[in-house]
Amino acid sequence: MSIPDNDPSILADSQVSEVELSRRTYRKQQQLKSVVTSLVSTIVLAVIVVVGLKMSPGWPRVKETFFSPEYFVKSFPEVLDGLWLNVKVLAVALVGVAIFATLLALVRTSNNPVLFPLRALAALYTTVMRGVPMIVVLYLIGFGIPGLGIFGRIDPSILGTIAVIMGYSAYVAEVLRAGFNDVHPSQRASARSLGLTAGQTTRMIVIPQALRKVAPALMNDFISMQKDVGLISVLGAVDAVRAAQIEVASTYNFTPYVVASLLFILMSVPFIMLNDWYTARLRKRELSGGTV
Repeated sequence: MSIPDNDPSILADSQVSEVELSRRTYRKQQQLKSVVTSLVSTIVLAVIVVVGLKMSPGWPRVKETFFSPEYFVKSFPEVLDGLWLNVKVLAVALVGVAIFATLLALVRTSNNPVLFPLRALAALYTTVMRGVPMIVVLYLIGFGIPGLGIFGRIDPSILGTIAVIMGYSAYVAEVLRAGFNDVHPSQRASARSLGLTAGQTTRMIVIPQALRKVAPALMNDFISMQKDVGLISVLGAVDAVRAAQIEVASTYNFTPYVVASLLFILMSVPFIMLNDWYTARLRKRELSGGTV
């Protein structure tokens, strides 16, 4: 049976009430007001900072020492060349941390009695490594391993990469362990009832769900690791930080440090924005009742 187009009930449902229209108008006005207020407050803060710096008696000297265009251009190629070493160390460390941290987390969440010694060792490792400052780990690895005299001379960048992997694996392992434990036991039981082995259940059911839950925390650890790869310069590796130190030692101007800082910021910003976007998306799905 067809319904006539002039049915009053259909017309009423298809029309937007005056109350809803007024609400939409109010929300648009509030959004516009919020944007304008944010813009004005940002401009005011920027003006205060600029005026405050210019009124400081030592600003001309600080400007020449830290923000010299001449030394910026002069040191940029050397610092950029050193940054590629940081990128290579970061890429290798990322793979190493992913593998080592996953193994640590799997051992710590295992209930197999045979693995008890490994669980105790993994718990001790994560506790100790999270308590030792990263720069101390670098010193211990960078100067301790060559001091044994077993492997001969080792490139400082390799030793720095090993130290970064050992240090950050402890943090990432605990994040992953929290994600594994957060997966409901019914997920494992359902997978086993379908005939999946324990390994298949972990690989196909537990790990994917855990990664979705802890992805923002893992991204934060990755962003922190991006910065800390600059610490390999203490071992003598000529990365961006070390290249800036060399330039500073030859010119007595600190602008190369600003160059290195800007390069690290530019390297981190895309991942920071990605982390913020994914966190907001995850929160939106949770609030809307979607599957996470």
